Amino acid sequence: MNVRLRHDAIVRSLRRNGTSTVAALAEEVGASRRTVLRDISALRDEGFVIHSEPGRGGGLQLDPLSIQTTARLSVSEVFALLICVASMRAAGNLPFSGLADAGLAKIEKALPPDKVRDLRRFLDCLYVGQLAPQVDLSTMGVMDPMLLPAFETAFLQRLHLRFEYRDAKGNLSHRDVEPQAMLILPPLWYLVAWDPARDDFRHFRMDRISRPEFIEDKPFRRRHVPFPDDVYPIHDLPR
Repeated sequence: MNVRLRHDAIVRSLRRNGTSTVAALAEEVGASRRTVLRDISALRDEGFVIHSEPGRGGGLQLDPLSIQTTARLSVSEVFALLICVASMRAAGNLPFSGLADAGLAKIEKALPPDKVRDLRRFLDCLYVGQLAPQVDLSTMGVMDPMLLPAFETAFLQRLHLRFEYRDAKGNLSHRDVEPQAMLILPPLWYLVAWDPARDDFRHFRMDRISRPEFIEDKPFRRRHVPFPDDVYPIHDLPR
């Protein structure tokens, strides 16, 4: 059992049983008493409140209101939270934006430095604007959940993306593009990419993209995307 799984098992056991001993936990997770003591110390550092009661009838107790304060989220998970808040704010229907921003700031603060660096590079690719009222939303579909993990690798490592795309007429094509930006025009989301086959930028509705995969041996350079004046980076999004 690796460290993370062992920590989770200890927390579950303490929540379930109320009180336990180091010896009992060590037997349950298949580790030595010394290892469990180190695990308890690490869990306390993460924000869990674990009380120790010496003597007969004592043991370890987890405060029932205790929660973990150290974020264990991936870059794409934090990015997903940020872009959801950004899209709601852009649509003008986020009444608690101040609280959302404060919560996300705490999550970002808890991230390791390398993840913060990747998150900020990812955010540099995110733009927000307003959807034109004449756009037909009757055919809007559901986005593939594999898009964001594939986008994360492609954007951060500047790798080509390959995917299937179904246009407004239902025609299916296979694309191999250089992802340059993500554009949110609530409620639609777009991948903005340089299409080498057409020698130009293309906007791909993300609900029409399927089977995305990045191509490891095809890096590309970042290009300046000529957005209109009413589209702005997420960093400049009004609060």
